[in-house]
Amino acid sequence: MKKLNRRDALRAGGLFTLGTFANFEKLWSNSVNDANLNNNKFIFQSPSISEYTPPKMPKLTSLKARLHWNENPFGPSEKALNSFVKNAKSGNYYSWDLLNDFVDKIAKKENVNTDQIMTGPGSSDLLEKTAISIFQEGEGNVVTADPCYMSLVNVVGSMGGNWRAIKLNENFEHDLDGMRNAIDSNTKLVYITNPNNPTATITDSKKLLKFCSEVSEKIPVFVDEAYIELSQGGLSNSMAELVSQGKDIIITRTFSKIHGMAGLRMGYMIARPERIEKINNITRGGMGITGPTINAAMSSLDDFNFLKASKNKIISNRIYTVNKLESRGFKPMPSETNFLIFELPKKVDPNKFLTEIYSKKVTVKVFNFWNKNWCRVSIGSKNSMDTFFEAFDQAVA
Repeated sequence: MKKLNRRDALRAGGLFTLGTFANFEKLWSNSVNDANLNNNKFIFQSPSISEYTPPKMPKLTSLKARLHWNENPFGPSEKALNSFVKNAKSGNYYSWDLLNDFVDKIAKKENVNTDQIMTGPGSSDLLEKTAISIFQEGEGNVVTADPCYMSLVNVVGSMGGNWRAIKLNENFEHDLDGMRNAIDSNTKLVYITNPNNPTATITDSKKLLKFCSEVSEKIPVFVDEAYIELSQGGLSNSMAELVSQGKDIIITRTFSKIHGMAGLRMGYMIARPERIEKINNITRGGMGITGPTINAAMSSLDDFNFLKASKNKIISNRIYTVNKLESRGFKPMPSETNFLIFELPKKVDPNKFLTEIYSKKVTVKVFNFWNKNWCRVSIGSKNSMDTFFEAFDQAVA
């Protein structure tokens, strides 16, 4: 990959402005349109995982089933919405004091100090900032699962770093022994997404806790927990306790999934104070977060009934979708998230499949990894899932 200078890398990571996350829809649509214009089979391609190019993105408000970005169809909570609207009238003021209140609240929740927390507009923003801060000099490698969420990896490559991807084991968990063996003197970071994206699978928390505790004595370990609240054990699967123990662990969380606030943009990271300080040397955390969003996030954190209901509805619709897939002969990977992934038949051409299903105003993603083609579908309302299957049945016929 082409190495970016520091200024270009900061722009790529969205640190000078709100960057990619200020208008993610436009960025995505432009990428799709560019790939189609150049007749590229893949919108993104790497030796480990590639994403097939869908047809030109339709107007998202025209979709009958929007199932490509793992959004929560049931949120935000009413309390969060009311708080957002109530505080919108204060939008003429900066919100630093309010952000400090949010940080205080998170510090108590996570049992850490306030200087161990950094906020951002979603967790992907924080992944990229971390990659830039660690790989500023360009050299070194990051060890991840194969496949994994590519946001951090892409920035590492843009900075001139290398990527070592270790295939998930037969249980679709991170191969922790393999990842440990892949670490060498040039490794700057170990990156783990748990539950994993795009596979939706989770790694045993006890095994992962031991791995993170030991490896972080030599190398920082980044654990992306975007979907952790949706897992069977919820926050009991988190590695956050290691941060409070002083380990060199970096944890990110987002309000985009269980909280249903993807469009409102809120996330946070907990890490050692020196890790937070290093990132703050190149950017100001929280600069891209609005006051109404901060208020909504605090209200959502306290809305336990909503969070429980949100999780239960997603699980119910996920089971409904799994049953429908299995009745058609498909076997999705075991999911602990708000999406599913399953192998497409070899006879199905991925690009034609996407063209057909998009023509029905249904959006999904199709990946290639392990020399197989996979469809990833987000969990929407039951009506959305029924609409998906109507389009899907025709696309694979």
